[in-house]
Amino acid sequence: MSLRYVLDEILDAALPATGSAAEQLARALIRTAPEGAEVIGLVSASPEPEYAELAERLPGLAGLEKSALARRELASAWRRGLVSAPRGMLHSPSLLAPLGRHDRVNDPGTQVAVTLHDALLWTDPETVMGRSLAWQRAMIRRAERYADALVVPSHAVAAAVAEHADFGDRVRVIPLAPAEGLTIPHDALARLRELGLPNSYVLSFATPNPRHRLGDLLEALLPLDVPLVLAGDSDETTIEALRETAGFPAHRLVRLGRLGAHDRAAVQAGAAVFVQPSREEGFGLGILESFALGAPVVCSDAPAFVELVDDAAEVVSGDGFAEGLRSAIARVLDDEGHAERLSVAGRDRARAFSWRDSAEKVWQLHADL
Repeated sequence: MSLRYVLDEILDAALPATGSAAEQLARALIRTAPEGAEVIGLVSASPEPEYAELAERLPGLAGLEKSALARRELASAWRRGLVSAPRGMLHSPSLLAPLGRHDRVNDPGTQVAVTLHDALLWTDPETVMGRSLAWQRAMIRRAERYADALVVPSHAVAAAVAEHADFGDRVRVIPLAPAEGLTIPHDALARLRELGLPNSYVLSFATPNPRHRLGDLLEALLPLDVPLVLAGDSDETTIEALRETAGFPAHRLVRLGRLGAHDRAAVQAGAAVFVQPSREEGFGLGILESFALGAPVVCSDAPAFVELVDDAAEVVSGDGFAEGLRSAIARVLDDEGHAERLSVAGRDRARAFSWRDSAEKVWQLHADL
């Protein structure tokens, strides 16, 4: 029994968060494969070094099926239904999949499950990043017609799917998890010094995307005597414009860009508080990783965040978001006991999520189909 797994998300440099999740799930699927089952990678035509990289990053992968079409052409062909799914089980960690008509009654072993990471194509379409909004809308329509299952990371996304599409009972909630082996590096302090970070700082992965509400975060921090560290890819010109509009001092804003795994873990673990101000997301992987690393968390009341954090974070809701954000951050910075309680609660909450558990849920999903 073989499960084909679409690997292109792992190689997509424009989508580091979903690519990392796709890789973590692939590794866990390989490790948890039932007796007699194997995982085969399905990938677009790519340079030979990328094939070798996939084989190195996914030990135990039973094989690699290579399309004759490059990534862009394959995405277009699958959007138009020009390439049919292979027989057997196929799982995609995104909407990128060969979705077409197949006989569910007489050939139940042929099944396709796809993943929707968030509901932004319906709820906040102007902020959709990565693949075009038109492509996502076309693929969700194909999934609605042909997918045997739609995997979502939270009940919040499942509720939005039920409101905007007709998948019936084909939706399955399977959450993300902190990366396997995510720990504080032994040389964390040296890494922070090398990055030029101060002893105390607020960390966020917010970008200039309006959904992330970076302007509100800058406004919230303005009267607080603490630097803001931004990690991750973002447009520096737009960030600078937001900083100037908020009147936030340039010397208090540190932009790190995209970090390697060990540097990122050190920066998250060293933060006095991690802030996720987005008005909506499908999950909250940055929050969950910060929980695992012991950083106190302040976040918005986006439904997926409320579902994720339980009582392990300061959740900001209601009108006057920037003011509420400021008060929540100040409580964490000014009260060491409160910060420690959030840190302990966050670590406990993070232990409820693992890629092994998520992979076992995927195998069970395909068994149920």
